[in-house]
Amino acid sequence: MLHDCDTCDETFDNDEARQSHMRDLNHFINSDTSEKRNTTPHRIAASSSTSSSSSSSDSESSDLKISANMVPDTKNDALENMQLSDLSCREAEEQGVRIPTSALSMRSRLESTKQWAATQNPHNTIPIEEDDEEEEDENENDAVQIQTPKKKKRKRGKRKGKGGDQSLTVKCETCDMRSAYQLYQQHRCAIMASESNASKHDDQSLSPFGIARGAVNEQPLSKEELDKYTKYFHATLYLCLGMIYLKENPLLREPLKVEHFKRRLLGHWGSDAGQSFTYIHFNRLIKKYDLDAIFISGPGHGAPAVLSNSYLEGTYSEVYPDKSEDVEGMRRFFKQFSFPGGIGSHATPETPGSIHEGGELGYSISHAFGTVFDHPNLITVTMVGDGEAETGPLATSWHSTKFLNPITDGAVIPVLHLNGYKINNPTVLSRISHDELECMFKGYGWTPYFVEGSDLETMHQKMAGTLEKCVTEIKAYQKQARDSGKPFRPRWPMIVLRTPKGWTGPRKLDDHYLEGFWRAHQVPITDVLTNPKHMKVLEDWMKSYKPEELFTEDGKLQPELKELAPTGMSRMSANPVANGGILRRKLKIPDFRDYAYDMTKAGAENGPSMELFAKFLRDIMAQNMEHFRVFGPDETESNKLGKIYEAGKKVWMADNFEEDADGGNLAFAGRVMEILSEHTCEGWLEGYILSGRHGLLNSYEPFIHIIDSMVNQHCKWIEKCVDVEWRVPVASLNILLTATVWRQDHNGFTHQDPGFLDVVANKSPEVVRIYLPPDANCLLSVTNHCLRSANYVNVIVADKQEHLQYLNMEDAIVHCTKGVGIWEFASNCENEEPDVVMACCGDVPTQESLAAVALLREHLPQVKIRFVNVVDLFKLIPHYDHPHGLSDDEFKALFTDDKPVIFNFHSYPWLIHRLTYNRKGTKWVVSGYREKGNIDTPLELAIRNGVDRYSLAISALDNMPLLGNKGSSLRELLLDTQIKAKNSAYFEGIDPKETTDWRWPF
Repeated sequence: MLHDCDTCDETFDNDEARQSHMRDLNHFINSDTSEKRNTTPHRIAASSSTSSSSSSSDSESSDLKISANMVPDTKNDALENMQLSDLSCREAEEQGVRIPTSALSMRSRLESTKQWAATQNPHNTIPIEEDDEEEEDENENDAVQIQTPKKKKRKRGKRKGKGGDQSLTVKCETCDMRSAYQLYQQHRCAIMASESNASKHDDQSLSPFGIARGAVNEQPLSKEELDKYTKYFHATLYLCLGMIYLKENPLLREPLKVEHFKRRLLGHWGSDAGQSFTYIHFNRLIKKYDLDAIFISGPGHGAPAVLSNSYLEGTYSEVYPDKSEDVEGMRRFFKQFSFPGGIGSHATPETPGSIHEGGELGYSISHAFGTVFDHPNLITVTMVGDGEAETGPLATSWHSTKFLNPITDGAVIPVLHLNGYKINNPTVLSRISHDELECMFKGYGWTPYFVEGSDLETMHQKMAGTLEKCVTEIKAYQKQARDSGKPFRPRWPMIVLRTPKGWTGPRKLDDHYLEGFWRAHQVPITDVLTNPKHMKVLEDWMKSYKPEELFTEDGKLQPELKELAPTGMSRMSANPVANGGILRRKLKIPDFRDYAYDMTKAGAENGPSMELFAKFLRDIMAQNMEHFRVFGPDETESNKLGKIYEAGKKVWMADNFEEDADGGNLAFAGRVMEILSEHTCEGWLEGYILSGRHGLLNSYEPFIHIIDSMVNQHCKWIEKCVDVEWRVPVASLNILLTATVWRQDHNGFTHQDPGFLDVVANKSPEVVRIYLPPDANCLLSVTNHCLRSANYVNVIVADKQEHLQYLNMEDAIVHCTKGVGIWEFASNCENEEPDVVMACCGDVPTQESLAAVALLREHLPQVKIRFVNVVDLFKLIPHYDHPHGLSDDEFKALFTDDKPVIFNFHSYPWLIHRLTYNRKGTKWVVSGYREKGNIDTPLELAIRNGVDRYSLAISALDNMPLLGNKGSSLRELLLDTQIKAKNSAYFEGIDPKETTDWRWPF
């Protein structure tokens, strides 16, 4: 009688053979599953070389790629210790046959066993039989792989005795693997045993190829919808390639020629397919659920995907009428891309729907969260490049969910695009196990949904279902919180999208991998101008999208495809959130004069500048609770801004402890955003203001350098926006720098760096502004001005400690409006020409300069001194280089053109030399921070760098040689006094009382 296998349909002559078969099967099934999951599958397609292809059997054998070092240690451990490598089957993909991961793992084991057996048996007593006949490859001369089924005759082995006749080999019906009959039995059983659990485990594969894998099994698209979305997807990809390559013949109405191409090919193909794929599927949900949504492109140089969708939606032609929806408009659209006088390869400000350029990587998620704060109905879909995901700012920004309130805020759907490669390297997250990646995101507090594969039909269904699940979960969380009035922190959904890099392109070019490899990163085929064969490859590739079916005769998108996109402001490319100036509401700002420091005499007493500023900020916040926030990296209280918590506490959606009620100032619905990441705070603020709101970032001065490049990128964005007519101005980016260099004596050298001003001063004069108010009333006046401004980056430098107060509010307003001026109370030359000009910029430098003037006036009253204070740093630049700059006559009236100017500056002295190098006839001696620091007292730190009162007075004397002996005597006295001050610091650890208690004496 025959004996049947308990798992599959195999039968055996005797029970002993059946039991042996079952033991072998169980041995495989129970082997280490983590080993199976952590292997990297490969799919090798036919070469795109235009040379004639090899025979069918050779082509078939090239479909397999066996990993090296797959030989077991011993014969007995052949099946247990084999290193696995999951292998995809090209023919199976072509025929739409679903190959479970475990089956592919088994295939690798079997192939490895045959290799090992060959080394043990050089005479190869287990013969491998070839098929009787195979059809020729119909595409043997095609340079581009076109996947069509190839039918082959199969020969099955004959069962014989225990395990069958070992001299025969048989071919698997599923994947065509040949093996000895006993191994074939195990292989087939493994396939059948895993089928029931395939949907659960198939997504463990790291391969970007094959049938779609993922946890969401719904198939929401009808056959008709599937066909339309595939065509729409192809239309976007066709446009992407056209932008990279063509300047003529946009619809390939004639064979491609050299003159149709741009002479210099620029652009990036690698992430375009994955981004377009996500974009079009979210469009479906926008229409279905009437969603308010925007799209952020995080991967570098990802503009083609965004531009192509904007063009197909019609938005691009609306804002740029010469890029019309016809053949000529498409030609212009193609030509302008990465072309002089055109647009860049990032999602630049010229791109409708973009608020994030992506030139510098790492900020997509923080920008996205900034857009949804206080936008309760907004969903921001954010593509995150897997290369971008390796940056520090991006890694931290995953924590943004701990600050998202489901009642008052919208939601972000990050889509991590695992296409596997950066410029020339694998990406980290694409090469760790599925379990490790899933656990990582769960640890961050997300619910990750995986969509993985390359088969278009199944990928469309999987992505449609997964995105819809994300949206329905978000709406459910928000409804629960809003209906109950009780905010909570959900595990917000996100997507991990694994597709081949350069998806839908040729798998190989001249036997070198293209699709699914780093070569697809930029221009995928670089030599089309000089290599006719490769030009043909590109032409066949572009024609494979069938543009004649996508566009009408006059170049418009087919009407049935046009219907897939949203209309009006529902289009992500036309949403006003991405042109935030449209939504910007004017801030309600109380009269800053009501917060003035009431002083009686200039320089007579210290005042709490930052506390007064905090009260002003508190009341601004209270009057603008839906569109004003303060951001900072855990320094708001330290910077003496605690008063603002009376209007709005710190947002905190993570857990709370009992102790937090004792001064923690945490709340679900707060207005202060604090996380110890300058990158994340800056990203939040940028996203917040770019989407139509207002805010301020406060930070310690030395550590603002962490976001040098972020601010640089924002400056570039704003500068370009000014030139784009349809961009409406957004609120200015306002940065308050405090805990400044001259009061970081106790923290040491690492905390002493005022160089952020140098970084900002390099940016366009149309965008940046730098203010250094010397006292409280000037700080209030400057802040009022900055918060009312638009399209600027305003940097305000003010120390958080108490300082001398000099100007009443009326004088402060006049002084700040002018930006620079003579302080009459500190000068003694009235309308006469001075002997020396003592000038300063910054709060501590102002105090030390005044003290130096007092020393000179006390000991040399005959010396005529003019005292000049600078609030607006860019007043020093000539007016033809900066709109705030002084004319030459105005500059001369303040600083003269032949008298010494002793300028005491808050930051590095060479910045002043840079700003004034074009001025004529000046004799400037500039003091400032010169990288001299340690654990010091405030005065010792000033002495080290030459900004103290004694050094300044000595410098003035050295530049007035006509004083003769009187000047020399005073110089020696000042040096002696300076040495005593240093000794007080060294031996007592404090500064002399006469300096700490100093007041303006005149």
